[in-house]
Amino acid sequence: MTRLTTILGAALVAIGVVAFVVAAGSSVTALIPAFVGGLILICAAVASRPTSHRFGIHAALVVALLGALGSVMNVAKIGQLVAGTAERPAAIITSVILFVLCVAYLVVGIRSFVVTRKARAAA
Repeated sequence: MTRLTTILGAALVAIGVVAFVVAAGSSVTALIPAFVGGLILICAAVASRPTSHRFGIHAALVVALLGALGSVMNVAKIGQLVAGTAERPAAIITSVILFVLCVAYLVVGIRSFVVTRKARAAA
């Protein structure tokens, strides 16, 4: 899980930086995925220590949940993007990517916790 957390954080930072560059630096909000990714990378660093692994991964999942919830407003505008009437299409695309990555990470993380709990109960 720590490796996946690191990969997700790095990917979100890269997406945020690319979105900022594409927006010609005109909007700091284009960096939101980078901020979320940065927090997830910090959580991955915490999780890399065996004594705080559980805490780091739980914190990363909370950050991913907040990232997904924060992007829902723009994800709801995907119909406007398809119709070609969106005011800020890049923001919608970036939000959809953030949402999908965060939700996928949440699913994998929760499944990992369930498998771990079952394995401990069986032992």
